[in-house]
Amino acid sequence: MIDFSNIPLDKKLYLFEVDDVLFPKKDYLLQIYYLFSQFVEFTEGRPISAELVNYMKDYYLEKGEDNLYNQAAKKFNFSNDYQENFERLMVNGHLPLKLFLFNEIKLLFASILENGGQIAILTKGNPALQLNKLKHLDWQGFDRNVKIYFIDELNFRNIEPFNYIASENQITQSDLIFIEDNIARL
Repeated sequence: MIDFSNIPLDKKLYLFEVDDVLFPKKDYLLQIYYLFSQFVEFTEGRPISAELVNYMKDYYLEKGEDNLYNQAAKKFNFSNDYQENFERLMVNGHLPLKLFLFNEIKLLFASILENGGQIAILTKGNPALQLNKLKHLDWQGFDRNVKIYFIDELNFRNIEPFNYIASENQITQSDLIFIEDNIARL
C-alpha cells in the first residue's frame, strides 16, 4: 500500500498504475482462480473446486503467479489443455464481485479533483487484461473523464509515454506525476 500523504496536490495530471495502487491485485486474481476452479470442476466432473481455489490462493500468496498453473495442474492431475482457458479467463473473465478502490485512493482522488487536477491511468502489461480489471472496478463516480494509457502499447509504437501524455493534455512533464509501486515520480 502506498503512502499517499507525500503526493503533491499542485500537479495538473495524476497518472495511476492499476495493480496494488488503485486496488489490491490479489482481489482480481483470487476471483479468476475461483472462476477457473469452477471451470475445471465442471469440465472434469470432479468436486475439486474448493480445494483447487484454496491451493491456488495459498500458492499465489506464498510464491506469486509464476508457475502457478503448472503446479496446480500437476497437483490436481488435470489437463494442460486448460492453460488456454486459464489465460483467457485471466484476460476476459467476468468477475462475480466488483473490485473496490482503496479508501486512501478515494480520498486522494477527491483532493485532486477539488484542486482542479485530472486523473488518468498509465498501466503496464497486457492492455486487454488491464482494461478488464478497470471494467470491474467500482469507480464510485471517479471515472468520469478518465483517460487510459497503456505503456506497452505506447512503447510498441516507439512513443515515450510521458512526452506523449504531456503533449496530448497540453501540459509540461513537470505538471504530471505517475503513481506506481510505492513510488510517485516526475
